[in-house]
Amino acid sequence: MGGLLSYSGITTKVRAMESHLITDRQFGEMSTLESVSDAVEYLRRLPAYGMIFSNLEGVELHRGAIEQRLILSQYQDFAKLYRFANLSQRKFLDLYFMHYEIDILKKCFRNALGHQKPEIDLSVFQDFFEKHSKLDLIRLSSSGSVQEFISNLDGSIYYDLLTHLDDVEHPSLFDYEIHLDLLYFKTIWKVKGKYLSRKEQKLLTDCFGSKLDLLNIQWIYRSKKYYNLQPADIYALLIPIEFHLKKEQITKLVEAGTLDEFFHALQTTYYGRLENMDSSDNTELEMLAEEVLGKIYSATSRKNPYSIATLNSYLYFKEEEIQKIITVIESIRYGVSPDEILSYVVKNQ
Repeated sequence: MGGLLSYSGITTKVRAMESHLITDRQFGEMSTLESVSDAVEYLRRLPAYGMIFSNLEGVELHRGAIEQRLILSQYQDFAKLYRFANLSQRKFLDLYFMHYEIDILKKCFRNALGHQKPEIDLSVFQDFFEKHSKLDLIRLSSSGSVQEFISNLDGSIYYDLLTHLDDVEHPSLFDYEIHLDLLYFKTIWKVKGKYLSRKEQKLLTDCFGSKLDLLNIQWIYRSKKYYNLQPADIYALLIPIEFHLKKEQITKLVEAGTLDEFFHALQTTYYGRLENMDSSDNTELEMLAEEVLGKIYSATSRKNPYSIATLNSYLYFKEEEIQKIITVIESIRYGVSPDEILSYVVKNQ
């Protein structure tokens, strides 16, 4: 009864917002469009993106401009939920917001490392960030080097972590990004117990625990396929949290001598035994992981509609939708066929 009373209002709000998420049928329609302008016009006619893509006269529709507006849509949805949330729900949203901070930091890092002008004007997000964050986006986005960028983080929780990493000889973008991810997941795992009830902790553990496991699986896979890293180096990259993936199973995955051995070891894990986690086609690992996570987030929200799972699930699927939109638009830009585009964004194609 407590959950019903606490969450009835915000659950109703989320359900209304969910009704505006793009359907598989609509993604199918988008995939057949002939130009980026057509795709943006299609989005402009949808309730969730109408205002975001209004007043486009004279705007060059490059990837950065489109991505900027899509990210702004994501932030606006977060802000709507935050205004509607009670105190305990806001504590969860404050914790979730760290994910947005790190995503922006990664974008700034790529620019600073490459001495490039930002594709996205982060000043557009400044008002939103001022309400939830201590980061100065304008200073960060104007950083001309990694050293200046890290200096501009002074006073934040990221400064000590990245200052220490800067002492490493020739740290790469991968080094910076993975340490930011590790900080985020460790923080979420540690702090969630301070603000949430036992039931809510269990719901988030189901989602975040599975996400951590699947990220570790993907990082091990990428380390072997693309970077040819030694086991000792792979262990250093992993999130030191275990959920369904047990320590001895992680060892078998890391120590596998070939990708065939890796997938054989994967089949013995909780995830490898899932019906929809058929790893016979090695190239589909990341899509399979997304499908597993999608089902977990959907199930926790469906089974516990008057709980933190409703907020957590909506924010997850909104972010997934934005990534799909970017994929569709960039595929249209480069002349990919409709069937191939649809295979990227709609499961079981």
